Amino acid sequence: MIYEELAPISQSAADAAFASGDGRAIGRALLRLALHGPDWRVAEQHALRHLTHDDVWVRRNAATSLGHVARLSRDLDVDSVVPALKALLSDPEVGGFAEDALDDIEVFMGVRWKNGP
Repeated sequence: MIYEELAPISQSAADAAFASGDGRAIGRALLRLALHGPDWRVAEQHALRHLTHDDVWVRRNAATSLGHVARLSRDLDVDSVVPALKALLSDPEVGGFAEDALDDIEVFMGVRWKNGP
């Protein structure tokens, strides 16, 4: 893995990435929206939609994005996000990323996920 600083992204550029079908472009767009997007709700909705994508890295980045949203905005639709992430815990390719995002939600929002929603 190589660390790369991710710059902000416009909604139109993110939409183009999502429409491209390119897993790398989609994954980067998810992270860029979560880290820099002006509206956490938009980042959350895109991430939720991509949690079931065919590309494993898109799913991983979608989960990671939800952790970033929790950390940066201290806000999420917990009733939607926590169950969606919990559903991924048994996925051997994505479960660790989902658990990390759930831990971020617990640390930064105070939502206990192991006994919560």
